[in-house]
Amino acid sequence: MKAYTYIEKGRFELIDKPEPTLIDPQDAVVRVTLGSICTSDLHIKHGIVPRAVQGITVGHEMVGVVEQVGDDVTAVKPGDRVVVNVETFCGECFYCHRGYVNNCISPHGGWALGCRIDGGQTEYVRVPLANQGLTRIPDAVSDEQALFVGDILATGYWAARITEITSDDTVLIIGAGPTGLCTLQCVMLYSPRQIIVCEKNDARQQFVKEHYPDVKVVDDSECLSSTLAATDNRGAGRVIEVAGADDSFRMAWQAARPNAIVTIVALYDKPQILPLPDMYGKNLTFKTGGVDGCDCAAILKLIDQGKIDTTPLITHRYPLSLIAEAYDLFEHHRDNVIKVAIYPD
Repeated sequence: MKAYTYIEKGRFELIDKPEPTLIDPQDAVVRVTLGSICTSDLHIKHGIVPRAVQGITVGHEMVGVVEQVGDDVTAVKPGDRVVVNVETFCGECFYCHRGYVNNCISPHGGWALGCRIDGGQTEYVRVPLANQGLTRIPDAVSDEQALFVGDILATGYWAARITEITSDDTVLIIGAGPTGLCTLQCVMLYSPRQIIVCEKNDARQQFVKEHYPDVKVVDDSECLSSTLAATDNRGAGRVIEVAGADDSFRMAWQAARPNAIVTIVALYDKPQILPLPDMYGKNLTFKTGGVDGCDCAAILKLIDQGKIDTTPLITHRYPLSLIAEAYDLFEHHRDNVIKVAIYPD
């Protein structure tokens, strides 16, 4: 089978690999019917994910059909259409019992697929701990509707949940890339007083205005002033930082009002500065860390009910044989790309 593979820093290639087989009784093998490219895949390509293993098949955003299951797999069966979770987790350890599945202590816990073990930019993928890592897709939900459930939509759902949004809050979302747009839809579920999206890219500003007309959209150069103007000079009560730009962390805490919650979703290429003397008296609560992706079933139910729709984010579609072209488009932000769907040849 063809598999897009991490050869060395700066180099992915589509190569031939054998189809995966069951190794553990908790494994499942899934035939990939649709996948996507994530910014985290680019981080692997450029060598800024130290735990990524050279030689693995990349890709962690995918849906598919179960082909085989191990003897201990009871949650899914062959023939089921499933979402594959970006995280694998045991469901039994200290952290899993508390919903902190990103910190699962299993050897396969956390982000394994497409990072430490073979992922989904291929034809078939082995999924460890499949009882937790696979979620059945409702019949009325298409592959494209479900494509982002296991990763960026799970991230947005998690971010909105831990940010403790109330109906009185002004929520500032910094960044309207794919994860920021998924976060926006999940924030809207909480019906806050107002939502402000800060984004520097003109095309993405326009995308938000067209699809979410009740959301206030501001350029990053006006983020602080616009947020203060919209909140009687107080600042936002809830800030979700999804951009990961050079100055977006600073922007997040500066635009937050005193006693606000600031949730950091973004991944940064370098350490950030926390200038405690400058923020003295703001009494901010920071929430950070990787997504606890244990809400896939709840998200799929919301999609099935028509409350979430991320299909407009899919702006381009490529067959697996042309995945290198898809990466080039996505990495260099050509043709106003937001997300690329990769389908089998």
